[in-house]
Amino acid sequence: MILVLSPAKTLNEEPSQIKDYSELVFAPESQKLVKKLKDLKQIELEKLMHISSKLAELNLGRYKNFKKEFNTDTALQAIHMFKGDVYVGLDAPSFDKNDLKFAQKTVRILSGLYGIIKPLDLIQPYRLEMGTPFSNGHGKNLYEFWGTKITDQLNKELTASKSSHLLNLASVEYFKSIQRDQLVKPVLDIDFREERDGKLKVISFTAKKARGDMARQIVRQRIKKANDLKQLNILGYTYNEGGSTDSKYLFIK
Repeated sequence: MILVLSPAKTLNEEPSQIKDYSELVFAPESQKLVKKLKDLKQIELEKLMHISSKLAELNLGRYKNFKKEFNTDTALQAIHMFKGDVYVGLDAPSFDKNDLKFAQKTVRILSGLYGIIKPLDLIQPYRLEMGTPFSNGHGKNLYEFWGTKITDQLNKELTASKSSHLLNLASVEYFKSIQRDQLVKPVLDIDFREERDGKLKVISFTAKKARGDMARQIVRQRIKKANDLKQLNILGYTYNEGGSTDSKYLFIK
């Protein structure tokens, strides 16, 4: 089973204790985007990303200082750099060497800048959400820029790993970068909902942590079959038979 996660806007830039690393699949494509982003003025970046002038200044500086060659002096392993709610749930610092090896085969992170990232891929700090309407020479937004490249790469990996499913633990914004109907294996969506006032609701903060925690348990327990997910307790969320289908598992708290 291969699973996909969204990246995080909150980043950790402290040195990593992880020695092993891998290389990005789409480094040349990322460089094309960086080249366009470097040409923006601070006010243009601020409006494009709907961020403060302080954040615009920070990220424009990141792009202007972006290095063509990735090494441990200028970049960090993705699993160490991302630190949003999903990655709090993932708890990568608790992984041992064998966990990281399994994660490297199983976990993929979707990215507006990098396309698709393996946990140990070296990445440089950035901010570029997949839904950003960034005109880039290959289309009017990042979905058009990436086209079928992300899907094609996942198909290669799904086939090589003999996976039965692609497990979707990403947000709607990021999963839209994948052409679901062109995948060689079926998608299994995971829905985390809480009972509030007699209704089932998605609580964003806890649902994000739950996505990360499910990924963590898959890695730590070496889960390879979709059916085994039904037995998991994900931060108090448990599998609901009545609300689930073969293509979507509902977990309720």
